[in-house]
Amino acid sequence: MDARADFRQHYCVFDTPIGACGIAWSEHGLTRLQLPAASRSATEKRLARTAQPDAPPPHISEAIAEVQRYLSGTKVEFSSVALDLPDVVPFHSKVYDAARSVGWGRTASYGDLARQIGTPGEAREVGQALARNPIPIIIPCHRILTSDGKIGGFSAYGGTTTKERLLSLEGVRVGVDADAPMLPGF
Repeated sequence: MDARADFRQHYCVFDTPIGACGIAWSEHGLTRLQLPAASRSATEKRLARTAQPDAPPPHISEAIAEVQRYLSGTKVEFSSVALDLPDVVPFHSKVYDAARSVGWGRTASYGDLARQIGTPGEAREVGQALARNPIPIIIPCHRILTSDGKIGGFSAYGGTTTKERLLSLEGVRVGVDADAPMLPGF
């Protein structure tokens, strides 16, 4: 549990080309990004567990606009988006920082991230940290693949299909024929 007595979260739900997403924030930065669930109300319900509905301040409105642009297929770098993850353990924080260094249209393996943070041989632990990623897309866990270049897992609603769709937005094709059409919906 967060030790900061002032830790309050707010959220809003917004429309994107792939459905209703949600975003939560504190006064210090983004705390969560919810990819579309089965319905708009399901997306909102997930955020309402820990946050109160509110109108986003300007810096959060800009993050929302960037997510919308990204999900429309526009190259967006999220490096300027401030994050607030007070309850994240140090290992996960290192993994998230390393994942944020993997740019648009690029991929890395779980093992690559483990080596990058100085824990070679802990690819499985990196995968477990990414499975708990509270801010997908901005912490681009979808860009992390298995050592043999396969899709691996994805814990957001839609699972690996959503991961493949996000990668296809960036022109990355994983485990498919390069001449095959892009996934539907994008």
